[in-house]
Amino acid sequence: MRFLLALALVASPAVAAPLTPAQLAQIDRIAADALKQTGVPSASVAVVTDGKLQFAKAYGRQRSDSAPASTAAAYPIASMSKQITAAAILLLAEDGKLSLDDLVSKYLPDLTDADQITIRQLLSHTSGYRDYWPQNYAFSAMFTPVQPQGILDRWAKQPLDFAPGSQWQYSNTGFVAAGQIVEKVSGEPFMRFVQRRIFQPLSMKVGDADLDLTPRDAQPFTRYALGPVRPAKPVKPGWLYAAGQLATTPGEWAKWSLARINRTLLKPASWAEQEQEIILTTGKGSGYGLGVFTDEVRGHKRVHHGGAAVGYLSEDRVYPDDRAAVIVFVNAEFGDAHTAIADRIEGIILGQDPDTAAARALFDQLRRGQPDQSRYTANFNAYLTPQVIADQRDSLMPLGEPQSFVRLRPARLRGGFTSEVFEVRYPNRKLLISMRAEPNGGKVEEFLIYPEAE
Repeated sequence: MRFLLALALVASPAVAAPLTPAQLAQIDRIAADALKQTGVPSASVAVVTDGKLQFAKAYGRQRSDSAPASTAAAYPIASMSKQITAAAILLLAEDGKLSLDDLVSKYLPDLTDADQITIRQLLSHTSGYRDYWPQNYAFSAMFTPVQPQGILDRWAKQPLDFAPGSQWQYSNTGFVAAGQIVEKVSGEPFMRFVQRRIFQPLSMKVGDADLDLTPRDAQPFTRYALGPVRPAKPVKPGWLYAAGQLATTPGEWAKWSLARINRTLLKPASWAEQEQEIILTTGKGSGYGLGVFTDEVRGHKRVHHGGAAVGYLSEDRVYPDDRAAVIVFVNAEFGDAHTAIADRIEGIILGQDPDTAAARALFDQLRRGQPDQSRYTANFNAYLTPQVIADQRDSLMPLGEPQSFVRLRPARLRGGFTSEVFEVRYPNRKLLISMRAEPNGGKVEEFLIYPEAE
């Protein structure tokens, strides 16, 4: 009976519980710390739990003026838009107007090897078309307006980087082609189609990042090395198109997350199609579906995508079985504030994985000067002299309770031991822990605590 109960718990993840006041306050600290440590001007955050938008808040400086941060300020979301492009194709497939396995040549016959590439491969980054924007900065041509056909003429008429379906390689070019297919099949401009078929039915306020941003929205910022934070120069219209041209707020985007959770707008089979990992012709998994990454974190299904535009970064994570989501937008193209915030909120929602919880328990014992010697090998017990124990206790206890305790690297084997790295964060300090242990839950051979440079 205990075995069956445990199996049921694994097979049916619990719905993420609403955040407590203490957890909401923790999110405030997480956001403030991330902005301070990276220099990123602002962040706007939304959290869905129990199938509802529970939290939306903006932090920092969204513009050059002194106006307070607002959750109503829109941010360009760049490649997060790709799942909308994929959804547009899926809606047309539901209408019977195309098939995911149609050849690209049916709609765009002039592209390289279009008679060998399917729409599905465009949406899964397995087409072989060369990415037109692999750089993490705007190259010179991007300061001249462009039309989608101009992008396809320059990049989708070159030789393929690989045989279709044989590799996974991120390609904005493939999504420009997909956007053109939406236009040809629907008879409408791409933005008009997604407004009519997706955003209006979901009552979402989503704009065109090229045309619809106002002085009230988040302005873009950049930074060169460790220099001052400066306004970023936007690219000219047309360069993002169906690969990433949308702008909105986390609270509005949460409506799309809820549609995914509730299986509305699209048919359930279409949602499943989007979230199904594409398998390459080599038999290897790609980690990607149709416009979304798909994986598991701490035993929970996760559907996610980030975005990077000039002066902006974004992160969108949905946990469908937990009826939860985390959405973070920032107005900077540098630093990792958006993922740092999302990582820590994810930890709050899903809880620590068992390995991290066990390491945290060892850390708490050591910082209190009360190590459980039964958990350690003879080698490390010999290392833990009274002086070592006292120094750890006297230096760590004044720091108080950690703000976060996360695993930076999954376990790897070395010298017969598993090797893991953890990070401990306090308001003004970070620590690293190097942990080595006997495999399969054996004793700990090493648990060393170091200061981490800011």
